Amino acid sequence: MPHPRPVAVSSGTAGHAKDASWAAQAGRTAGSGCSMADRDYYEVLGVARDASQAEIKKAYRRKALEYHPDRNQDDPAAAERFKEAAEAYEVLGNEETRSRYDRFGRAGLQGVPLHDFGSVDDILNVFSDFFGGAGLFDGFFGGGGGARRPGRGRNLRVSVELDLREVLDGVERAIPLVRQEVCRECDGRGAPEGGLRSCAQCNGYGQVESRQGFFRMRTTCPRCQGRGTVVVDPCSRCGGQGRIRKEVEVTVHVPAGIESGTRLRVRGEGEALPGSPSGDLYCDVYVQPHDVFERNGPDLLCEVPIGYPTAALGGAVDVPSLDGEARQLNVPAGTQSGDVLRLRRLGLPRLNSTARGDLLVRVVIETPHRLTARQEELLRELAEIEEENVSEKRKSFLAKLKDYIYGEGTPAEEQ
Repeated sequence: MPHPRPVAVSSGTAGHAKDASWAAQAGRTAGSGCSMADRDYYEVLGVARDASQAEIKKAYRRKALEYHPDRNQDDPAAAERFKEAAEAYEVLGNEETRSRYDRFGRAGLQGVPLHDFGSVDDILNVFSDFFGGAGLFDGFFGGGGGARRPGRGRNLRVSVELDLREVLDGVERAIPLVRQEVCRECDGRGAPEGGLRSCAQCNGYGQVESRQGFFRMRTTCPRCQGRGTVVVDPCSRCGGQGRIRKEVEVTVHVPAGIESGTRLRVRGEGEALPGSPSGDLYCDVYVQPHDVFERNGPDLLCEVPIGYPTAALGGAVDVPSLDGEARQLNVPAGTQSGDVLRLRRLGLPRLNSTARGDLLVRVVIETPHRLTARQEELLRELAEIEEENVSEKRKSFLAKLKDYIYGEGTPAEEQ
């Protein structure tokens, strides 16, 4: 059975070089990308770092009500705040993930299977579990009549770390997950045939009504959790839940040329939900820094030291490439330290394309620390010749220096 192909749903930043001017020197505009700094989860919920779990839960409930999209239909930013609060609560509301976050920040969450709150429905499904299916939103935001049926299973989110070499060719990664799957023993019903009864509290509607002053509120039935039925003879395997936690391995194809920060979606590999489509698996890709190469979009950047004679006279030098083979770089005569030379099509592939970037080599001229007597003799001779044949650029510099010291237009001999 073929593995589901992932879809890139967001892309990372293009620039990873310390000096973006490299690309400009080589005649290419450096790739640009910006990302907003992730907010601190404690700041998102408005709680102190030593807040109790009860305080965190209360803060999340307050934020969720404040930013619910149905209450803020004229404010597009409210939906993002709503998702942000859900993400913060999922981390801080669990002691283990909270401890990792406290020690290492968001980097400590890499590899932790978190939910991807891609829609309000995803958040409502998770929220119901967090708060015991109390239907906090239903009364305020108009839950309809009839038994509540979540639209799909939850999405999951994991981090995938790559080295730069894997970006060159693409890679398949086996991702271990622990997720909820439909119980095959009872086909997700939670009970064998004849083991379900209509809920007596809501009469099978999945919702109950209550009054608060002048307001009539409809909330999810606390007994059946909105399903309209209750289990009277639980399944021996799932205990009446209809789902079981299972360790699985999902193979994800990461395409060549992917950018760090890109999010891949693998459809149907999230958590299952009886009677509904499974959620999706989201993979956040992070590319680790390389010891030799820096990345600028599809281009690779590196520094190569050369000697003074090669810079002055020209010549060929070997430079590294990401595929492990040495490549020959022709250095033109008169090359200056800091010049950037280009080897075409030796960079990274462009995502979903056969085109490749270039390898940009910044030349660094090395000055020898120790000289033999013969080397020193030759260099002194060269220095004398250079004094007799000063370049126009150097002449201009010396003239400016003389003006600065002695005053503009005043020859040094007249002082």
